[in-house]
Amino acid sequence: MAPKLVTAADAAYYTGRPVGTIWRWASEGRIHRYGHGKGTRYDLLELPRLTVDEWGEKHLGEPPPLPEGAHAA
Repeated sequence: MAPKLVTAADAAYYTGRPVGTIWRWASEGRIHRYGHGKGTRYDLLELPRLTVDEWGEKHLGEPPPLPEGAHAA
């Protein structure tokens, strides 16, 4: 399936996490980067979605796994 590319800001909104978390996940190898600089995009299909239940409570999805042998920043 082709990637669905979005900006870091859009990825942060989708996941309910700060932009810095998206950047960190990419630097740790949890998600892929497409492009570089201001043109960098992230695949929405690799990201955990923020969900909201019927009471309006937000639930963060599990972070993407670290690659084999990698260490968290």
